[in-house]
Amino acid sequence: MAVHHVVALVIERVVAFDLSIPAQVFGHPDERSRYSFVACTARPGAVPSSTQFGVTVEHGLDALDAADTVVVPGFHPMGAPDPAAVAALRRAAARGARIASVCIGAFALAEAGLLDGLVATTHWQEAEHLAARYPAVRVDPDVLYVDQGRVLTSAGLSAGIDLCLHLVRQDFGQQVAASVAQRMVVAGHRTGGQAQYARRPLPVDGGLGPTRDWAVTEMQQPLTVARLARHAGLPVRSFARQFHDEVGTSPMRWLTSQRVREAQRLLEATGLSIDEVAERSGFGSAASLRVHFGREVGTTPTAYRKERRRVAGS
Repeated sequence: MAVHHVVALVIERVVAFDLSIPAQVFGHPDERSRYSFVACTARPGAVPSSTQFGVTVEHGLDALDAADTVVVPGFHPMGAPDPAAVAALRRAAARGARIASVCIGAFALAEAGLLDGLVATTHWQEAEHLAARYPAVRVDPDVLYVDQGRVLTSAGLSAGIDLCLHLVRQDFGQQVAASVAQRMVVAGHRTGGQAQYARRPLPVDGGLGPTRDWAVTEMQQPLTVARLARHAGLPVRSFARQFHDEVGTSPMRWLTSQRVREAQRLLEATGLSIDEVAERSGFGSAASLRVHFGREVGTTPTAYRKERRRVAGS
């Protein structure tokens, strides 16, 4: 299996938490058969962080020349990044490297012109700042991450984990991404379109978590909002409102995403027919599976299975 080279571009006053995310996802010893990971900076050595300690970075910007994926952690304050770093970022993008930012690392991508004309996100507290400073960027402050193909951006902190798991899912499939999430003890999948934060505090009993867990185990059944509300012991309207407040999306959109994830797992791990995958993941028919799979994953179930097998055999 080909090793995918990930390089973190560390800018002065780096947000250490942002840098730790790709390091833990891609640089963990468990991932050495799939990923290599290094950090680079314009002036190798001790790089100050935003939280009163330094980070030692050994590699210079030439490390970007071999990167398949470049991840730019946030930095604060968000002054103009080193021009050499910006130029190296542009070169990496020009030769086809995938470029991703964590949180306010989006400011570096915008400075390089990589977000011009694209939808992007960043931490909700800095979204207006990003939009005002770079008016060519279409800033969406209400999502966890945005995938624009070769350029991806995430919101703050934990949303960077969601984005990096999304990259793993793209590279090696749902099963591998789920195993990384399990190792990190984080949610296996949150869709990029979810809200960045809950609009009301969650109840001390965990809210609707038990109903979501139940829905995942019963996803092959024809679940409705009314049935989910009955399980939670709430009126439908109250359930739908609380669900959106907790998760950031509607119950059925969330359930569809869970079913697509299960379909991905089955396509990767089994030889089931498309009809059988559709039935087991709760879509009921191959036609319905294809529609929803295409919307979420951007390809057909058959093409997805073929690509995952090609990657596994490479």
